[in-house]
Amino acid sequence: MGFLSNLFKKTPKLDPIDLAVLHTDLHSHLIPGIDDGSKSLDESMAMLRKFSELGYKKVITTPHVMSDFYKNNPRIILGGLETVREAIKKEGLAIEIEAAAEYYLDLHFEELIAKKEVLTFGDNHVLFELSFSAEQSRIKEVIFELLSSGYKPILAHVERYPFYFEEYEKIQNYIDRGCLMQLNINSLSGQYGPGVKKMAESLIDKDMIDVIGSDCHHLGHLELLDSVRTNPHLHKIINKPGLLNKEL
Repeated sequence: MGFLSNLFKKTPKLDPIDLAVLHTDLHSHLIPGIDDGSKSLDESMAMLRKFSELGYKKVITTPHVMSDFYKNNPRIILGGLETVREAIKKEGLAIEIEAAAEYYLDLHFEELIAKKEVLTFGDNHVLFELSFSAEQSRIKEVIFELLSSGYKPILAHVERYPFYFEEYEKIQNYIDRGCLMQLNINSLSGQYGPGVKKMAESLIDKDMIDVIGSDCHHLGHLELLDSVRTNPHLHKIINKPGLLNKEL
C-alpha cells in the first residue's frame, strides 16, 4: 500500500508565493503586432495589468528576432516600446517596461553580434533561443562570440529543448563557458508537456537556472502562471540566492 500511495501521490502544494519578490519578469512578447505575442495595444495593456496584479514592478519584454520570419530591429522594437510606455503613462499603471529581444540563433544573429547591433538588458545581457527540432552545431561558437563582444548570453527556456532532456553535462558545459540559463515558469505547470515539466524540476533541483520568466504571449499565459504560484519548485527557485530577476 505504501508503494502505491507513493506512486500516485500528487505534488504537494504550498501557499501561493508573492511574485513581488521577483520584481522583474524577463522574457515576454508584449510589443503589439510584431511577433507571435500581443496582437494589439489593448491586449498588451491587459497583460501589463495582470503583471502588476501579480506583484511585478517591471517587465523586460523580448520580441522575436529571426531573419526568415520575424524581421524585427531596434527601430521597430523601440518604437513599439514607446507606444506601450505612453499607454502605461496615460493609464497611470504602476509598472515599468523595457525592451530587448529574443534572438534566434542563425547567421543574422551572428552578423548582429559582429556589428554590435544587439539589443541588451541588465548588465549587457542578451537572450537567445535555439531551434526546437535539432541541436544547432554553432551554439558554443555563438556563446564565445557573445562573450568576446562584451555580452552576457542567456539561453531562453533551456528546459524546452527535447535534445537536452537529461543532457545535464551538455548544459553544464555551456554554463562553464559563461552562458546563463533561463527557465519558463509555466513549464512547471505541464503546459509544454510532462517531459518539459520534469526537466524544469530537475534543472531547479540541480541549481542550473539563473533567471526565470513568463514567456508571456497572451493573457492566458499569465492566468496559468498565477495558478503555478503554489508549486514547490517555483518556491524553491524564487528563494534561490542570486536569482537574476531581482537585480534587473
